[in-house]
Amino acid sequence: MCSKDELPQNLEGVSSIPKQGPQDQPGIQSEMSPRPLVHHLPGTKHGDHTTELQPYRAAGKLEGKTAIITGGDSGIGCSVATLFALEGASGITIVFLPREEEDAKETKNRIEKQSKCKVLLIAEDVGYESNCEKIVCEHIKAFTKLDILVNNSSEQHKCENIEQLPADQVERTFRTNIFGMIFMAKYAVKHMNTGAVIINTTSVTAYKGHKSLIDYSSTKGAITAFTRSLSQQLASRGIRVNAVAPGPIWTPLIPASFKPEEIEGFGQKVPLGRAGQPSEVATSYVFLASADSSYMTGQVLHPNGGTVVNG
Repeated sequence: MCSKDELPQNLEGVSSIPKQGPQDQPGIQSEMSPRPLVHHLPGTKHGDHTTELQPYRAAGKLEGKTAIITGGDSGIGCSVATLFALEGASGITIVFLPREEEDAKETKNRIEKQSKCKVLLIAEDVGYESNCEKIVCEHIKAFTKLDILVNNSSEQHKCENIEQLPADQVERTFRTNIFGMIFMAKYAVKHMNTGAVIINTTSVTAYKGHKSLIDYSSTKGAITAFTRSLSQQLASRGIRVNAVAPGPIWTPLIPASFKPEEIEGFGQKVPLGRAGQPSEVATSYVFLASADSSYMTGQVLHPNGGTVVNG
């Protein structure tokens, strides 16, 4: 189970985001305070003040399935990997950048202590096609099959003036956020059968934009279009393709992207008045990965704290 320093006593204890020390991309989860919730969800409310946190309740929805999760070391990807394992997945490949190795090992240890799921760690940059081919090959060698691909790797960089937007930053953001998804899908589908699933991580910024995240928001719009297009191409093969568009979620991307003073009070402008936790988003991936969503493809789910978007 999570150690005490990972799990506050209640939702309020993890929703009040203080100033953070600056981090470099892609951000390290172990350096965040409070630590993001991985497999606990809001439960019983005590009076008018505190909401108790309860462990995720699994129901065997992914029994025997195997999955590749890019960016699975921390944040949303870490929580998705953890819930998949609790739901009975037999093998998960977690893809991460070398700098994220500590988070990746911690996630692997948590999963293998809490479940029978085996975890393969691969440190590769998904922005390059040859790396994506290698990732899929290594997964098949380890687990012989591929049922679920979660394209979740992402990075963002602030820029207040488009005239100062560096070309290399634009390329880097597009490589990680959308090129990697296309390359991963290209090699994954060769090993996918009827009933397999692809889930892409887009963002609320794809629908409402963000004045300081021009290139990031653009990639997220591309991911939404990619999801809709690929779903149409793969429907005849019985492979479903959907996406999740999170709102303000407390992940390592936040302290790695914003100044310390900008982080304080993060997420409080949405109707629910607080930042979301990775575990509150990961349940959407469980739904899309399981037979519960068997009649859904080309769709986007919106765990965003109440922001109304139009598709």
